[in-house]
Formats: sequence, structure tokens, C-alpha cells
Amino acid sequence: MFKEYLIVFLISMVPLVELRGAVPYAILRGLPVLPSYIIAIIGNMIPVPIIFFFARKVLEWGKDKPVIGKFFTFCLEKGHKGGEALKEKAGKGLYWALFLFVGIPVPGTGAWTGTLAASILDMDFKKSVKAVICGVVLAGLIMGTGTKVVTLLAGLFG
Repeated sequence: MFKEYLIVFLISMVPLVELRGAVPYAILRGLPVLPSYIIAIIGNMIPVPIIFFFARKVLEWGKDKPVIGKFFTFCLEKGHKGGEALKEKAGKGLYWALFLFVGIPVPGTGAWTGTLAASILDMDFKKSVKAVICGVVLAGLIMGTGTKVVTLLAGLFG
């Protein structure tokens, strides 16, 4: 079972997949929900400080390099676009917007993109982390509930 939990942990650290893929994986593998959920949250949050303090610098350094330049530019543009959309829609509720951006599981949103956007917008680190962790918790609840409902319906009609 340790191996399965390790996989949940590692999946939750992968950009774009994150906890949104780790929680359904755990449920579909029959792992206990609560420990899997906690492990996925921890795994999803570990990269956050690194992303906040270093990703922007690394991406800006590499945006004009051969081979990696296009990908780094894409990441910067994605973070900037996400940040500007947050700023535009949120006004004074920027941290609430960050929470919802991370928490509503839509492709392209999540802890990685939300944290990169917070870094690009020079948002406060502690407030950003609080918003991101609350968003990750919400995303996990949505994905866990959705996966349980789908598997239940598949069992009834499958």
C-alpha cells in the first residue's frame, strides 16, 4: 500500500495533473479516501514555495534559450494571462479569486498555475499560500465527490 500512496503523492506534484488526478487515481485504486486526500494535498503543496520564489526567475532566464525557450515562454504567458485575468475579475478580492482559480478544477488552473500567477503579480506569499491551499482542498473535495458519483453511477448502469 505504501507504493500506491507514493504514486498518489507523486501524481499530485505533477504540473497540470496535480491533486485533480491524484484523488481520482486513489479512489479508482480503492485506497482509503482520507489518507489519500491528505497525501495528495501535501504532495500538491510541496512545490508551491519553490514555484513562488524561483519559477518566474527560471522561466525568464530560459525564455530566449534554444530548445526550452518556447516552453518557458508558454509557461510565462500562461502565468501572466492567468494573473491578469485574476486581477481584472477580482479587484480587491484578489486572494478570493486566487482561491477559486485554484479550487475549481478546470484544465489549466491549479496550484502550479495559481502560484505562478501570484508570483508574477507580486502578491503576498503568506496570503497566496493560504488561498492556494484552500483552493487545493476545495479541488480535492470536488474531484473526490465527482469520482465517487461517477463510479457509483458506473456501478449502477455498467
